[in-house]
Amino acid sequence: MVLEMKVPSPGESITEVEIAQWLVADGDYVEKDQAIAEVDSDKATLELPAEAAGIITLKAEEGDAVEVGQVVCLIDTSAEAPESDAPKKDAEPAKEEKKVSAVDKEAPKAPQPEPVQGKTYASGVASPAAKKILAEKGMDAKSVQGTGRDGRVTKDDAVNAKPSMGTPSSSARGESRTKLSMLRRKVAERLVEAKNTTAMLTTFNEVDMSAVFALRSEYKETFKSKHGVGLGFMSFFTLAVVRALEMYPSVNSMIDGKEMITFDYKDISIAVSGPKGLMVPVIRHAENLSFRGVESEVKRLAIRARDGQITVDEMTGGTFTISNGGVFGSMLSTPIINPPQSGILGMHNIVERPIVKDGGIQIAPIMFVALSYDHRIIDGKESVGFLVAIKEAIKNPEEFLMHGDIKKALEL
Repeated sequence: MVLEMKVPSPGESITEVEIAQWLVADGDYVEKDQAIAEVDSDKATLELPAEAAGIITLKAEEGDAVEVGQVVCLIDTSAEAPESDAPKKDAEPAKEEKKVSAVDKEAPKAPQPEPVQGKTYASGVASPAAKKILAEKGMDAKSVQGTGRDGRVTKDDAVNAKPSMGTPSSSARGESRTKLSMLRRKVAERLVEAKNTTAMLTTFNEVDMSAVFALRSEYKETFKSKHGVGLGFMSFFTLAVVRALEMYPSVNSMIDGKEMITFDYKDISIAVSGPKGLMVPVIRHAENLSFRGVESEVKRLAIRARDGQITVDEMTGGTFTISNGGVFGSMLSTPIINPPQSGILGMHNIVERPIVKDGGIQIAPIMFVALSYDHRIIDGKESVGFLVAIKEAIKNPEEFLMHGDIKKALEL
Protein backbone atom coordinates (compact mmCIF):
# COMPACT_ATOMS: atom_id res chain seq x y z
CA MET A 1 0.00 0.00 0.00
CA VAL A 2 1.27 3.47 -0.91
CA LEU A 3 0.49 6.22 1.59
CA GLU A 4 0.30 9.83 0.40
CA MET A 5 1.73 12.25 2.94
CA LYS A 6 0.20 15.70 2.80
CA VAL A 7 1.34 18.94 4.42
CA PRO A 8 -0.60 19.41 7.69
CA SER A 9 -1.83 22.86 8.71
CA PRO A 10 0.74 24.47 11.06
CA GLY A 11 -1.84 26.92 12.36
CA GLU A 12 -4.76 29.16 11.63
CA SER A 13 -4.44 31.49 8.61
CA ILE A 14 -1.37 29.64 7.25
CA THR A 15 -2.03 28.34 3.73
CA GLU A 16 1.51 27.74 2.48
CA VAL A 17 4.79 26.37 3.80
CA GLU A 18 8.27 25.88 2.39
CA ILE A 19 10.34 22.68 2.39
CA ALA A 20 13.37 23.94 4.30
CA GLN A 21 15.27 20.63 4.43
CA TRP A 22 14.66 16.96 3.74
CA LEU A 23 16.08 14.85 6.58
CA VAL A 24 15.91 11.67 4.49
CA ALA A 25 16.86 10.80 0.91
CA ASP A 26 14.62 9.51 -1.86
CA GLY A 27 14.32 5.71 -1.52
CA ASP A 28 15.25 5.58 2.18
CA TYR A 29 13.39 3.34 4.59
CA VAL A 30 11.74 5.44 7.32
CA GLU A 31 10.15 4.48 10.62
CA LYS A 32 6.78 5.74 11.80
CA ASP A 33 7.00 9.15 13.53
CA GLN A 34 10.56 9.62 12.28
CA ALA A 35 11.27 13.27 11.38
CA ILE A 36 11.59 13.32 7.58
CA ALA A 37 11.60 17.05 6.82
CA GLU A 38 11.74 20.55 8.26
CA VAL A 39 9.11 22.94 6.90
CA ASP A 40 9.11 26.72 7.27
CA SER A 41 5.92 28.67 7.75
CA ASP A 42 5.77 32.44 8.07
CA LYS A 43 5.82 32.02 11.85
CA ALA A 44 8.03 29.04 12.74
CA THR A 45 10.01 26.02 11.57
CA LEU A 46 8.33 22.68 12.23
CA GLU A 47 9.31 19.03 11.79
CA LEU A 48 7.26 16.75 9.55
CA PRO A 49 7.02 13.21 11.01
CA ALA A 50 6.46 10.10 8.90
CA GLU A 51 2.89 8.82 9.21
CA ALA A 52 3.94 5.19 8.63
CA ALA A 53 7.01 2.99 8.13
CA GLY A 54 8.19 2.13 4.63
CA ILE A 55 10.18 3.24 1.59
CA ILE A 56 9.83 6.97 0.93
CA THR A 57 9.55 8.70 -2.45
CA LEU A 58 9.98 12.49 -2.37
CA LYS A 59 7.58 14.62 -4.41
CA ALA A 60 8.96 18.08 -3.61
CA GLU A 61 12.39 19.69 -3.62
CA GLU A 62 14.07 21.67 -0.87
CA GLY A 63 13.05 25.31 -1.22
CA ASP A 64 9.69 24.51 -2.84
CA ALA A 65 6.67 26.41 -1.58
CA VAL A 66 3.80 23.95 -1.12
CA GLU A 67 0.20 24.50 -0.12
CA VAL A 68 -1.28 23.03 3.05
CA GLY A 69 -2.83 19.67 2.06
CA GLN A 70 -0.49 19.12 -0.90
CA VAL A 71 1.20 15.71 -1.29
CA VAL A 72 4.95 16.05 -0.63
CA CYS A 73 6.00 12.39 -0.47
CA LEU A 74 4.81 8.79 -0.83
CA ILE A 75 5.50 5.96 1.63
CA ASP A 76 5.34 2.33 0.44
CA THR A 77 4.12 0.65 3.61
CA SER A 78 4.40 -2.83 2.09
CA ALA A 79 8.20 -2.59 1.90
CA GLU A 80 10.17 -4.45 4.53
CA ALA A 81 12.93 -2.90 6.59
CA PRO A 82 16.36 -3.70 5.12
CA GLU A 83 18.64 -6.00 7.10
CA SER A 84 21.81 -4.49 8.46
CA ASP A 85 24.70 -5.40 6.22
CA ALA A 86 27.46 -7.25 8.10
CA PRO A 87 30.97 -6.38 6.93
CA LYS A 88 32.50 -9.07 4.82
CA LYS A 89 36.04 -10.23 5.47
CA ASP A 90 36.79 -10.61 1.79
CA ALA A 91 35.43 -7.17 1.02
CA GLU A 92 38.71 -5.40 1.57
CA PRO A 93 40.55 -4.84 -1.69
CA ALA A 94 44.04 -6.25 -1.88
CA LYS A 95 46.66 -3.67 -1.16
CA GLU A 96 49.00 -3.14 -4.05
CA GLU A 97 52.56 -2.40 -3.25
CA LYS A 98 53.97 0.55 -5.02
CA LYS A 99 56.83 -0.54 -7.20
CA VAL A 100 59.66 1.88 -7.48
CA SER A 101 62.00 1.46 -10.38
CA ALA A 102 65.67 1.46 -9.53
CA VAL A 103 66.39 3.35 -12.69
CA ASP A 104 63.92 6.18 -12.03
CA LYS A 105 65.17 9.27 -13.67
CA GLU A 106 65.97 12.26 -11.53
CA ALA A 107 62.95 14.56 -11.24
CA PRO A 108 63.41 17.70 -13.29
CA LYS A 109 64.21 20.76 -11.26
CA ALA A 110 61.69 23.57 -11.11
CA PRO A 111 62.58 26.31 -13.56
CA GLN A 112 64.27 29.25 -11.91
CA PRO A 113 62.60 32.64 -12.46
CA GLU A 114 64.48 34.92 -14.77
CA PRO A 115 65.61 38.23 -13.34
CA VAL A 116 63.27 41.10 -14.18
CA GLN A 117 64.82 43.63 -16.47
CA GLY A 118 65.80 46.84 -14.72
CA LYS A 119 65.22 45.52 -11.18
CA THR A 120 68.04 45.42 -8.61
CA TYR A 121 68.40 44.54 -4.98
CA ALA A 122 67.77 48.21 -4.09
CA SER A 123 64.60 48.64 -6.14
CA GLY A 124 61.70 49.72 -3.93
CA VAL A 125 63.95 50.65 -1.02
CA ALA A 126 63.05 54.12 0.30
CA SER A 127 65.36 56.61 1.92
CA PRO A 128 64.43 57.61 5.52
CA ALA A 129 62.90 60.92 4.32
CA ALA A 130 60.96 59.15 1.54
CA LYS A 131 59.77 56.45 3.93
CA LYS A 132 58.25 59.08 6.25
CA ILE A 133 56.43 60.83 3.40
CA LEU A 134 55.09 57.56 2.00
CA ALA A 135 53.88 56.50 5.45
CA GLU A 136 51.89 59.74 5.72
CA LYS A 137 50.32 58.98 2.34
CA GLY A 138 49.63 55.38 3.32
CA MET A 139 51.70 54.06 0.42
CA ASP A 140 54.13 51.18 0.08
CA ALA A 141 57.62 52.00 -1.19
CA LYS A 142 57.47 49.00 -3.55
CA SER A 143 54.60 50.64 -5.43
CA VAL A 144 56.76 53.67 -6.32
CA GLN A 145 59.23 53.75 -9.24
CA GLY A 146 62.54 54.87 -7.73
CA THR A 147 64.86 57.22 -9.67
CA GLY A 148 67.79 57.07 -7.28
CA ARG A 149 70.90 54.94 -7.51
CA ASP A 150 70.12 51.27 -8.17
CA GLY A 151 66.38 52.09 -8.19
CA ARG A 152 66.15 53.58 -4.70
CA VAL A 153 63.08 55.70 -3.86
CA THR A 154 64.17 59.27 -3.17
CA LYS A 155 62.43 62.06 -1.29
CA ASP A 156 61.33 63.63 -4.60
CA ASP A 157 59.92 60.29 -5.75
CA ALA A 158 57.85 60.09 -2.54
CA VAL A 159 56.62 63.71 -2.83
CA ASN A 160 55.52 63.20 -6.45
CA ALA A 161 53.99 59.74 -5.88
CA LYS A 162 50.20 59.56 -6.13
CA PRO A 163 48.18 56.88 -4.34
CA SER A 164 46.57 54.36 -6.66
CA MET A 165 42.77 54.44 -6.93
CA GLY A 166 42.79 50.68 -6.66
CA THR A 167 45.28 47.87 -6.74
CA PRO A 168 44.57 45.19 -9.35
CA SER A 169 44.42 41.76 -7.80
CA SER A 170 44.48 38.31 -9.35
CA SER A 171 42.54 36.81 -6.44
CA ALA A 172 38.93 35.83 -7.00
CA ARG A 173 36.21 38.24 -5.82
CA GLY A 174 33.19 36.00 -5.37
CA GLU A 175 29.68 36.40 -4.10
CA SER A 176 26.98 34.03 -2.98
CA ARG A 177 23.21 34.07 -3.11
CA THR A 178 21.07 32.43 -0.45
CA LYS A 179 17.31 32.17 -0.66
CA LEU A 180 15.57 33.82 2.27
CA SER A 181 13.54 31.41 4.37
CA MET A 182 9.79 31.91 4.56
CA LEU A 183 10.19 33.01 8.18
CA ARG A 184 12.79 35.64 7.26
CA ARG A 185 10.65 36.89 4.37
CA LYS A 186 7.64 37.22 6.69
CA VAL A 187 9.69 39.10 9.28
CA ALA A 188 10.86 41.51 6.56
CA GLU A 189 7.31 41.95 5.32
CA ARG A 190 5.95 42.69 8.80
CA LEU A 191 8.73 45.17 9.59
CA VAL A 192 8.06 47.13 6.41
CA GLU A 193 4.32 46.94 7.11
CA ALA A 194 4.87 48.40 10.57
CA LYS A 195 6.91 51.28 9.18
CA ASN A 196 4.40 52.03 6.42
CA THR A 197 1.07 51.59 8.23
CA THR A 198 1.71 53.00 11.72
CA ALA A 199 2.51 56.51 12.89
CA MET A 200 5.53 55.20 14.77
CA LEU A 201 7.37 57.44 17.19
CA THR A 202 10.04 56.61 19.79
CA THR A 203 10.67 58.16 23.19
CA PHE A 204 13.74 57.49 25.36
CA ASN A 205 14.75 57.51 29.00
CA GLU A 206 17.51 56.21 31.26
CA VAL A 207 17.12 53.78 34.14
CA ASP A 208 19.29 53.46 37.24
CA MET A 209 19.84 49.71 37.71
CA SER A 210 21.54 49.99 41.15
CA ALA A 211 18.62 48.58 43.16
CA VAL A 212 18.11 45.66 40.77
CA PHE A 213 21.84 44.88 40.90
CA ALA A 214 21.75 44.89 44.72
CA LEU A 215 18.71 42.58 44.85
CA ARG A 216 20.19 40.13 42.36
CA SER A 217 23.53 40.12 44.16
CA GLU A 218 21.88 39.29 47.47
CA TYR A 219 19.19 36.81 46.41
CA LYS A 220 20.16 35.27 43.05
CA GLU A 221 21.88 32.18 44.50
CA THR A 222 19.04 31.45 46.93
CA PHE A 223 16.48 32.08 44.18
CA LYS A 224 18.22 29.72 41.77
CA SER A 225 18.73 26.94 44.31
CA LYS A 226 15.05 27.02 45.27
CA HIS A 227 13.38 27.55 41.88
CA GLY A 228 15.90 26.13 39.41
CA VAL A 229 16.04 29.33 37.31
CA GLY A 230 18.16 32.45 37.52
CA LEU A 231 16.90 35.80 38.74
CA GLY A 232 17.49 37.84 35.58
CA PHE A 233 16.63 41.34 34.42
CA MET A 234 13.72 40.14 32.27
CA SER A 235 11.43 39.40 35.23
CA PHE A 236 11.94 42.91 36.63
CA PHE A 237 11.19 44.55 33.29
CA THR A 238 8.25 42.25 32.49
CA LEU A 239 6.56 43.01 35.81
CA ALA A 240 7.39 46.70 35.41
CA VAL A 241 5.72 46.61 31.97
CA VAL A 242 2.62 44.91 33.45
CA ARG A 243 2.35 47.68 36.05
CA ALA A 244 2.82 50.42 33.44
CA LEU A 245 0.21 48.84 31.14
CA GLU A 246 -2.31 48.93 33.99
CA MET A 247 -1.56 52.62 34.46
CA TYR A 248 -1.69 53.43 30.72
CA PRO A 249 -4.13 50.98 29.06
CA SER A 250 -3.94 52.70 25.66
CA VAL A 251 -0.44 51.21 25.29
CA ASN A 252 -2.04 47.77 25.68
CA SER A 253 -4.37 48.42 22.73
CA MET A 254 -4.57 47.99 18.97
CA ILE A 255 -6.43 49.54 16.05
CA ASP A 256 -9.03 47.46 14.25
CA GLY A 257 -10.47 49.51 11.40
CA LYS A 258 -12.21 52.48 12.99
CA GLU A 259 -12.15 50.99 16.46
CA MET A 260 -9.57 50.69 19.24
CA ILE A 261 -9.42 47.38 21.10
CA THR A 262 -8.03 47.57 24.64
CA PHE A 263 -7.08 44.31 26.32
CA ASP A 264 -7.68 43.64 30.00
CA TYR A 265 -4.95 40.96 30.01
CA LYS A 266 -1.23 41.34 29.41
CA ASP A 267 0.29 38.86 26.97
CA ILE A 268 3.90 40.00 26.72
CA SER A 269 5.84 39.04 23.58
CA ILE A 270 9.58 38.50 24.13
CA ALA A 271 11.78 39.00 21.07
CA VAL A 272 14.50 36.32 20.97
CA SER A 273 17.09 35.39 18.37
CA GLY A 274 16.62 31.81 17.12
CA PRO A 275 18.57 29.69 14.62
CA LYS A 276 16.07 30.62 11.89
CA GLY A 277 15.95 34.33 12.75
CA LEU A 278 13.94 36.60 15.01
CA MET A 279 11.16 34.89 16.95
CA VAL A 280 8.67 36.45 19.35
CA PRO A 281 7.15 33.89 21.76
CA VAL A 282 4.45 35.12 24.13
CA ILE A 283 4.27 35.03 27.93
CA ARG A 284 0.54 34.53 28.53
CA HIS A 285 -1.23 36.41 31.34
CA ALA A 286 1.96 37.96 32.65
CA GLU A 287 -0.17 39.94 35.11
CA ASN A 288 -0.73 36.69 37.03
CA LEU A 289 2.92 35.66 37.20
CA SER A 290 5.49 36.17 39.94
CA PHE A 291 9.24 36.66 39.46
CA ARG A 292 9.64 32.88 39.48
CA GLY A 293 6.81 32.43 36.98
CA VAL A 294 8.23 34.96 34.53
CA GLU A 295 11.78 33.58 34.72
CA SER A 296 10.56 30.00 34.26
CA GLU A 297 8.46 30.93 31.24
CA VAL A 298 11.24 33.01 29.65
CA LYS A 299 13.65 30.09 30.04
CA ARG A 300 11.16 27.58 28.61
CA LEU A 301 10.33 29.69 25.57
CA ALA A 302 13.97 30.61 24.90
CA ILE A 303 15.00 26.93 24.91
CA ARG A 304 12.15 25.99 22.57
CA ALA A 305 13.04 28.83 20.21
CA ARG A 306 16.73 27.87 20.25
CA ASP A 307 15.94 24.21 19.55
CA GLY A 308 13.49 25.06 16.76
CA GLN A 309 10.55 23.57 18.68
CA ILE A 310 8.52 26.75 19.11
CA THR A 311 4.98 26.51 17.73
CA VAL A 312 2.82 29.04 15.92
CA ASP A 313 0.40 29.23 18.84
CA GLU A 314 3.26 30.18 21.18
CA MET A 315 4.07 33.20 19.01
CA THR A 316 0.57 34.47 18.35
CA GLY A 317 -1.60 36.97 20.20
CA GLY A 318 0.77 39.17 22.20
CA THR A 319 -0.47 42.61 23.30
CA PHE A 320 2.94 44.27 23.93
CA THR A 321 6.55 43.37 23.10
CA ILE A 322 9.88 43.60 24.95
CA SER A 323 13.10 43.47 22.92
CA ASN A 324 16.49 43.21 24.62
CA GLY A 325 19.22 44.37 22.27
CA GLY A 326 21.52 44.84 25.23
CA VAL A 327 22.51 41.17 25.16
CA PHE A 328 24.28 41.94 21.86
CA GLY A 329 25.89 45.14 23.17
CA SER A 330 23.43 47.69 21.78
CA MET A 331 23.63 51.04 23.57
CA LEU A 332 20.54 52.64 22.01
CA SER A 333 18.06 51.80 19.25
CA THR A 334 14.56 52.53 17.99
CA PRO A 335 12.71 49.18 18.06
CA ILE A 336 10.05 48.58 15.41
CA ILE A 337 6.48 47.85 16.52
CA ASN A 338 5.31 44.26 16.18
CA PRO A 339 1.93 44.68 14.41
CA PRO A 340 -0.94 44.71 15.24
CA GLN A 341 0.45 45.74 18.63
CA SER A 342 0.86 49.44 19.40
CA GLY A 343 3.99 49.48 21.54
CA ILE A 344 7.39 47.86 22.05
CA LEU A 345 9.97 48.42 24.79
CA GLY A 346 13.65 48.30 23.84
CA MET A 347 16.17 47.33 26.53
CA HIS A 348 19.88 48.04 25.99
CA ASN A 349 23.25 47.33 27.54
CA ILE A 350 24.13 48.45 31.06
CA VAL A 351 27.07 50.82 31.37
CA GLU A 352 28.50 52.55 34.42
CA ARG A 353 27.93 56.28 33.96
CA PRO A 354 28.24 59.38 36.17
CA ILE A 355 24.85 60.60 37.44
CA VAL A 356 23.68 63.15 40.00
CA LYS A 357 22.45 61.55 43.26
CA ASP A 358 21.64 63.38 46.47
CA GLY A 359 23.27 66.54 45.18
CA GLY A 360 26.53 64.83 44.21
CA ILE A 361 28.00 62.96 41.26
CA GLN A 362 28.11 59.17 41.60
CA ILE A 363 28.87 56.24 39.30
CA ALA A 364 25.87 53.98 38.69
CA PRO A 365 24.89 51.17 36.27
CA ILE A 366 22.63 52.88 33.72
CA MET A 367 20.48 51.41 30.96
CA PHE A 368 18.93 53.45 28.17
CA VAL A 369 15.38 52.33 27.38
CA ALA A 370 13.22 53.17 24.36
CA LEU A 371 9.49 52.96 23.75
CA SER A 372 8.30 52.88 20.14
CA TYR A 373 4.56 53.43 19.91
CA ASP A 374 1.74 54.02 17.43
CA HIS A 375 0.97 57.72 17.72
CA ARG A 376 -2.48 57.18 16.20
CA ILE A 377 -3.83 55.86 19.51
CA ILE A 378 -1.06 56.65 22.03
CA ASP A 379 -0.39 60.31 22.80
CA GLY A 380 2.88 61.77 24.02
CA LYS A 381 1.53 62.06 27.57
CA GLU A 382 0.78 58.33 27.74
CA SER A 383 4.02 57.25 26.07
CA VAL A 384 6.27 59.38 28.27
CA GLY A 385 4.26 58.48 31.39
CA PHE A 386 4.54 54.78 30.51
CA LEU A 387 8.33 54.96 30.22
CA VAL A 388 8.61 56.99 33.45
CA ALA A 389 6.54 54.29 35.19
CA ILE A 390 9.05 51.68 33.95
CA LYS A 391 11.91 53.84 35.20
CA GLU A 392 10.51 54.31 38.71
CA ALA A 393 9.66 50.60 39.07
CA ILE A 394 13.19 49.55 38.14
CA LYS A 395 14.74 52.26 40.29
CA ASN A 396 12.72 51.11 43.33
CA PRO A 397 11.53 47.53 42.69
CA GLU A 398 11.03 46.76 46.38
CA GLU A 399 8.26 49.36 46.63
CA PHE A 400 6.64 49.15 43.19
CA LEU A 401 7.12 45.50 42.18
CA MET A 402 7.48 43.66 45.51
CA HIS A 403 5.07 45.65 47.68
CA GLY A 404 7.69 46.02 50.39
CA ASP A 405 8.21 42.27 50.95
CA ILE A 406 11.19 41.01 48.96
CA LYS A 407 11.21 37.42 50.22
CA LYS A 408 7.50 36.97 49.63
CA ALA A 409 7.79 38.40 46.09
CA LEU A 410 10.69 36.07 45.31
CA GLU A 411 8.91 33.16 47.09
CA LEU A 412 11.90 32.45 49.31
